Amino acid sequence: MALVTFRDETATGRALAEFSLPDLPERISARELVRLRVREEVARYNAAPSPRFRGLVKPSDAEAELNGYRMRTARKLDWEKQADAAETAFARNGFLLLVGDRQIEDLDTEIDLIADPVVSFVRLIPLVGG
Repeated sequence: MALVTFRDETATGRALAEFSLPDLPERISARELVRLRVREEVARYNAAPSPRFRGLVKPSDAEAELNGYRMRTARKLDWEKQADAAETAFARNGFLLLVGDRQIEDLDTEIDLIADPVVSFVRLIPLVGG
């Protein structure tokens, strides 16, 4: 079993937030890894809903803010909807997934979590007018 650190970073590599999950399988697909990350962050949010959600993707009916999303009303989120949205965002280049020193370009890529226990997510901001 592997202990994995999920880290949100800026495009320049500065860490914004991180958390670790123990007891993950030694090998896992990038898709499963993204879904696990989203399930964990939604579970943490749902344990104490607040007006602000710091997650990988924007929940429906929320507004983007610096390093998070403002919820119109504090409510429980559906982790599966959030995970589906994360997969869609990945496909549309909404964020980069970095494992060790390599960028993952396909969610079906198998990842060795023993060799690379740090998984970084870099949200990409669309350019206005471009």
